[in-house]
Amino acid sequence: MPRLENKVAVITGANSGIGLATAKLFAAKGARVFMTGRRQKELDLAVAEVGGDARGISGDVSDLADLDRLFAVVRAEAGSIDVLFANAGGGEFMPLEAITEDHFERTFRVNVKGTLFTVQKALPLMRNGGSIILTGSTTATTGTPAFSVYSASKAAVRNFARCWILDLAPRQIRVNVLVPGATSTPGWHDLATSEEAHQQMVDFVRSTTPLGRLGRVEETAQAALFLASDESSFVTGSELFVDGGSAQI
Repeated sequence: MPRLENKVAVITGANSGIGLATAKLFAAKGARVFMTGRRQKELDLAVAEVGGDARGISGDVSDLADLDRLFAVVRAEAGSIDVLFANAGGGEFMPLEAITEDHFERTFRVNVKGTLFTVQKALPLMRNGGSIILTGSTTATTGTPAFSVYSASKAAVRNFARCWILDLAPRQIRVNVLVPGATSTPGWHDLATSEEAHQQMVDFVRSTTPLGRLGRVEETAQAALFLASDESSFVTGSELFVDGGSAQI
């Protein structure tokens, strides 16, 4: 039997990168997948790429009305959720002296508020014993120049998990943090403002990662599959690093 046979999975930020790779893998392993993202055209292409009975619902995780609409569709079409992958997030480089209120609020609105209310609004549909996966970052553990706001937002996500495993213990719902290192996604590459800056980013990753390269989205998706499946039934509150060792040295 496929590892996610008869399970319902909801994945936010699923129109590209890690979210899309995970949606494809979950579907291949038997899950019924609901995908969400902000850009309708990209989401439609992603859903077509996943195929099968994958369902796309466009929306912004920082907009509570969009979340209500997402979970109304899931309730109507599936009735319950076994796996929630709160993956949507983003950030940008900004040195301390240049940080603005808008930069701070934009980052925390998506990464912190969005994660919080994605999980909260999914709870009425979550099956007892289900799995919640939050996307963290190695930047929550290690310092990164000009990335403090993003790093702080991901540190908040890490501590959500520590508290939520206690809140959800009576329902045996597991909460874990999936921690990618630098991974070859459109979002990661778009952090660079020029070809020179991009090359500097790549060179920095190669020099500071024991495995000497960027991660592949498929590698992170495999880790998400472990956390989603019953194979991780006694794993909760943990961080699973998929970082080539970068945060471990």
